[in-house]
Amino acid sequence: MDLLTVNNLKVDFKTQAGTLQAVNGISFRVRAGSTVALVGESGSGKSVTAQAIMGILPNNATITGGEILFADPTRRQTAPPVERRAKAADLAKFNPNGRGFRNIRGDRMSMIFQEPMTSLSPLHTIGDQIGEVLCLHRQMGLKEAKDITVRMLKMVGFPDPVRAFSTYPFELSGGLRQRAMIAMALVCHPSLLIADEPSTALDVTIQAQILKLIRDLQMEIGMAVLIITHDLGVVANVAEEVVVAYHGRVVESGTIDDIFKNASHPYLKALLNAVPHFDMKNGERLVPIREVEHRTGHLLSAKPEWPATADVFPLLDVRNISKNFSIRKKSGFISSNIKEPVRAVDNVSFQIKRGECLGLVGESGCGKTTISKIIMRAMDSDEGKILFNDQGRLVNLLDQSDKEMIPLRRKIQYIFQDPFGSLNPRMTVFDILSEPLIIHNTGDAAYRRQIIKELMELVGLDPRFLNRYPHSFSGGQRQRIGIARALALKPDLLICDEPVSALDVSVQAQILNLLKDLQKDLGLTYLFISHNLAVVDYVSDRIAVMCAGKLVEVAARETLFHNPVHPYTKALLSAVPFPDPRRKLNFSALMEGRASDPGAWPHPFKQSDGNSLSLIDVGGGHLVRAHDHPG
Repeated sequence: MDLLTVNNLKVDFKTQAGTLQAVNGISFRVRAGSTVALVGESGSGKSVTAQAIMGILPNNATITGGEILFADPTRRQTAPPVERRAKAADLAKFNPNGRGFRNIRGDRMSMIFQEPMTSLSPLHTIGDQIGEVLCLHRQMGLKEAKDITVRMLKMVGFPDPVRAFSTYPFELSGGLRQRAMIAMALVCHPSLLIADEPSTALDVTIQAQILKLIRDLQMEIGMAVLIITHDLGVVANVAEEVVVAYHGRVVESGTIDDIFKNASHPYLKALLNAVPHFDMKNGERLVPIREVEHRTGHLLSAKPEWPATADVFPLLDVRNISKNFSIRKKSGFISSNIKEPVRAVDNVSFQIKRGECLGLVGESGCGKTTISKIIMRAMDSDEGKILFNDQGRLVNLLDQSDKEMIPLRRKIQYIFQDPFGSLNPRMTVFDILSEPLIIHNTGDAAYRRQIIKELMELVGLDPRFLNRYPHSFSGGQRQRIGIARALALKPDLLICDEPVSALDVSVQAQILNLLKDLQKDLGLTYLFISHNLAVVDYVSDRIAVMCAGKLVEVAARETLFHNPVHPYTKALLSAVPFPDPRRKLNFSALMEGRASDPGAWPHPFKQSDGNSLSLIDVGGGHLVRAHDHPG
């Protein structure tokens, strides 16, 4: 039985520049109880199609053609247990604000959005927001709604659902906020769940947990799932049928085996080639859909020669860095004036040689970004040293005054995770790229114009776009502007903090290839921070794995992937979805969500009374945190 049938759907947007056709004849079907993946890049029409199905299109959007047939058997609590076949309703003809659509939306059909923090009200508790759905669609009292909500929070994996009922969204981690969004979507047991990029912004281990949760709840409730994503690794693990969209049209569709074994459309083949995975050969490049053509100018490539003796020391030597934060202690849900320390970074040490890329991997909250901020002197550490090799002169960055740091800041630059939030929306690209040159009094106006032109060409952007503002660029183009800004002062070290986690896989491939090319052309050194080991595998020479503020494993890239030793490293590797339906995620390797809990690790990795953990060399510089040599 087809639960949802979309026939030749067309959606237009009215803009100042005229009419834009975002969806141009998309057709697919979702059978009852099945999982269908709608795949494509940003701008392919995926999310607009989902919004049209849910009746939540923006005010400037109009359905101009096609059908959205929803043939849901009405299953209320008062309905007989025998499922009745319903006559299909064409949602395209419904008034999105009318009673008929409101009775379906949130009840028989629900949606999980990509960013739970912006989708949940910051002014209401999780329990109130989930209970509101029940009160609207089930006309029940507050006590009964609370009981059902608590049961639902337990079902989606909250460790303390009673306490979670009274929490606010900002008090929860990203993974728990997404679970709360899932609980809200499923509390009325809908027939269809639309999941719009439900795991894109999450760590790979949390992503795997969310995918497993959706799969388990789907089997328990018997609902159908329409998952919208650009990640073909996710598709291979959850979908039964796949619909590939490009520029508002369906270019290929079929079963999961057909799509991955017999891909025929060039766009689908390009998407498959753009996904980083662990089976890539040495020297093999990702193949983005649109390659970035760039040129290295003479001004950027002209860097001072290093003394021959300078490379005796590593470019960056981080020694025993620790950082504590103080948070208010809570009694129930009331904050007290008593503060308790939290160890964000605990005795971390590592080195980066000149010209090397060190990948720093771990979940959100493990201390990766805190370390990068300490290196940049945006935050002070409590203990330790950071030695920077300034052309043979070793400088402890933590001992430098603000004035002494000014010339050193030219040599250490930062690429941020969010390409839009890190660019000033009121400045043109020319002003953004010239700002670091002006601050550090580099060259005259003619020199700045020339080097800014070279920077644009270096990252594959047309210099004619210099007078545009950030909002007129795509996400990948904005990230390239951020990279150009970081390179303006010709630094020795680039700290890349999750530079591709917010991008489509095809754009991600562009940026990763660009970073590798720039490293070769300009002799750059990277500290590459990420939660995705497949991405780090592609760009890094060595990898340091971090959990709960500590380094738990450090090894050369090939060694780490062929012989992981620490249980947390193994969990991270198992959580990366592979774009092959024959290689499903091993959910059991995630230790039921406790992979990042040091108390759940086995001997000899578990901290216990009387046993001190340290980084032990298991051979060839492969370091593992344990209290005894792993057997």
